[in-house]
Formats: sequence, C-alpha cells, structure tokens
Amino acid sequence: MLSAEAVRLLAVETLLPTASLPDGPFPTMARGRVLDSRPAAIADLDRAAPYTPVVSLYTPESGARLRGPHAPAGDTEADCILDVVCELAVVASDPQSGAPDYVAAMAETDPTARLVLAALAAQVRHLLERSAAGGPWRRIVRQVREIEIKTYGVPEYGLRWHGMVLRFHLSIPDDDFDLAGGLPQPLRQIAEALPAGSYAKAKLAELADAFAAEAPAALTEMRGVTAAEGIVFGVTD
Repeated sequence: MLSAEAVRLLAVETLLPTASLPDGPFPTMARGRVLDSRPAAIADLDRAAPYTPVVSLYTPESGARLRGPHAPAGDTEADCILDVVCELAVVASDPQSGAPDYVAAMAETDPTARLVLAALAAQVRHLLERSAAGGPWRRIVRQVREIEIKTYGVPEYGLRWHGMVLRFHLSIPDDDFDLAGGLPQPLRQIAEALPAGSYAKAKLAELADAFAAEAPAALTEMRGVTAAEGIVFGVTD
C-alpha cells in the first residue's frame, strides 16, 4: 500500500530534514543516521565513540477494509504499522568463530546509555506527534491509535541490549488511483510538497513512471422508443 510507504518516507524527512544535510543541525541524537528500511552498517558507525545512536524505519504491515457492511466499494479505511527502531549501535566481533565484524545493539550495562536511548525514542515521538516539522506527517496520519515500546532483551536469561522498537499503529487514507496516471493520492500531493533534493521526493519520483495513464473505454449510448408492436432500441457510439 503506497500510502503506508508515504507515511514512512515522511517520517524519514521529519527525523532527517533535507535542509539539515550534510552537516546539521540535526533534530535527533542519531544525527544523519536515520535509515530507511535497513539496519545500520559498520560504515554508518562512529568507531571512535563508545556507541552510535541510530534510527531505522520500517512499514511491516498495512491494509484496507470497507467502513461497514453496507459501504460501497470505494468507501474504505486503511491502516498501517510504522516501526521505528532506535539503537545504540556498536561494532561486535567473535574472534573464536573467525566471523567478520557486525553491527549490534550495545549490551545494557550502562544506565547512562539507557537514558540516552530513552531520550532518542522520546525525540522521535515528539518530532512525529507534536513538532511543527512533523506537520506533513500528521496530515497523512489520520490517527495514532496506539504506540507500543519494546526493549530488546531475553529477560529469562538476563540478557538486555540498548535497543527499542517504537511500533506506531496508524489510521491512514487508502490509495486513490487516477486514470490520468502518475502516483495515486495522497502520495502525489505529498511528493509535490516535499522539498527539492529530498530523499523521499527522489524515491517517489522513481515510482511515478510505474503508473501509466489508462484510456477509459468509449461509452455506448442506448436509446429506446415505444412502437405499436413493442419496444425498438437504437444503439449509437
């Protein structure tokens, strides 16, 4: 569902504004490390720091349904889930196995780092739900129905990491396609409003060509007249 993709792309623009690139100022402690649909790579991290705040965004679920049992076909409501993954990432290694280094969330042994992680998550919520910068995001999101916040961990084994997932349950508009082609609404309106040179605008521009215009079939006019012996029909194109 493209409206769900628009929700994620607008969230990326809110958390990492095009105007902030390349040197800031940035609205979150993740700075320029706000990633669309992918985890952090080693190249993204600051190897000189004890950890690197990172934010990754995903839309794992979306759907649409009729508003009620008697609603017409086009009267739908849609929803999606936006997962915002906040981590204090480090480069981990396993010398015994000889496997290459990899990125992982820092083990939860530092209470100060835990506060940094909580502050990063709070920044995300504030920017999306309350800030002026989040206005375009809130215009497509009709309602934030629920937010779940889950911390990485296997508490049964005493294992915890400095990472958490903010799961936003959102009510959004359904895709509204146009026979003239191009992106469906509300995606088209959002693409037009995004700043030039933004990551989200470039991605949406790539999608627009996938929706070609469709010429509707010509309508046939049928006219009927009453005759003495019955009804005679005439057909014109």
